[in-house]
Amino acid sequence: MDLGSLRLAGPLVLAVLAAWFIDRSTARRGLEPPGFSGRIGDTALGPMVRRVLAMSGLAIVLWLGVFAPLGLIGVERALPSEIETLQLFQLHIFFALALLVWYLAGFAVADQPAGHSFSTSWSRQFGLRRPGLVRELALGAGVGLAAWMGVLLVLVLVGSLIYLVGGDEVVPQEPPQVVVWVAALPFALRFAISLSAGVVEELFFRGFLQPRVGIGLSTGAFVLAHMSYEQPLMLVGITLLSLVFAALVRWRQSIWAAIAAHTVFDSVQLLFVIPQLLDFLQPGVSSAAPIG
Repeated sequence: MDLGSLRLAGPLVLAVLAAWFIDRSTARRGLEPPGFSGRIGDTALGPMVRRVLAMSGLAIVLWLGVFAPLGLIGVERALPSEIETLQLFQLHIFFALALLVWYLAGFAVADQPAGHSFSTSWSRQFGLRRPGLVRELALGAGVGLAAWMGVLLVLVLVGSLIYLVGGDEVVPQEPPQVVVWVAALPFALRFAISLSAGVVEELFFRGFLQPRVGIGLSTGAFVLAHMSYEQPLMLVGITLLSLVFAALVRWRQSIWAAIAAHTVFDSVQLLFVIPQLLDFLQPGVSSAAPIG
C-alpha cells in the first residue's frame, strides 16, 4: 500500500474501530438505546439493522471530522480563496446529522420505555437537562472568560519555556494559516461559527462521547478534530480547553454551561483577540475577507 492509500485508508479504519468501541462501551455503561437491544417491539427495522445504521453514520463522521486530519499531516494544503457560507458549517452539520441518525435508530421505536418520551430521552442521552438554564449559561460564560485568561497564561508560560530550551527555531514564527483565514471572515459569520462550534461540538464530544468513552478519549478525539491548526502549542491549548469543558459537564451534569463556555471562548478569540493581534503583526490581513 502506497503512502497516499494509507493516508486515506488509515483514518477510515480508525474511524470504524472507534465506532465499534463506542458501541461496545455504550452497552457496558448501560446506555444502549432500546432500539438496539430488541427489548422493545418494532415492526419497521430490526435491532441489528438499527445498530448498523447508527454505527455507520458515526463511523463516517469520525472519519471526516476526527481521524481524517491524521492523514493530512505533512501535506501542504492551500486554503480556498472563495468558499460558500454553508461549507463553513459543513462538518458541524455532519456531526449533528450523525447524532440525529444515531438517536432515531436507537429511540424511534414502537414503544418507548416507561418515562422516556422523545424529549426526555433526547435530553438524557445528550446531557441537555435544563435545571436553571439561565444560571447554567451565565456560569458557563464566566468559565469561558476565565478559561481564556487561564489558557493564555499557560500557553505564554509553555512558549517561554520552549524558547528558553530551544531558542527561536522551535517557537512558531507565524499563526496557522487557517486562523488567519478565519479571522478575515465577516464579523457576523465569525460569531455564527463560534455559536455553531459551541453547540454542535459540545453535543458531540461532551454530550455524546464523554458519557460513553470517558473524559480522556473524548478529549483525544476533540484534539484530533482540531489538528488542522498544525501547531503543537495551539493543540496544548485545545487540550486544556477540552479538559475544562469536560470537568464543567461532569460537575453540572449537563452540557449547557459547557456550550456557553465554548461559545464565549471562541467568540472572544475570533471576534476580538485574533483580529487585533493579526492587525498588529500583519496590518490589513484580518480585514481582507476571503468570501465572495
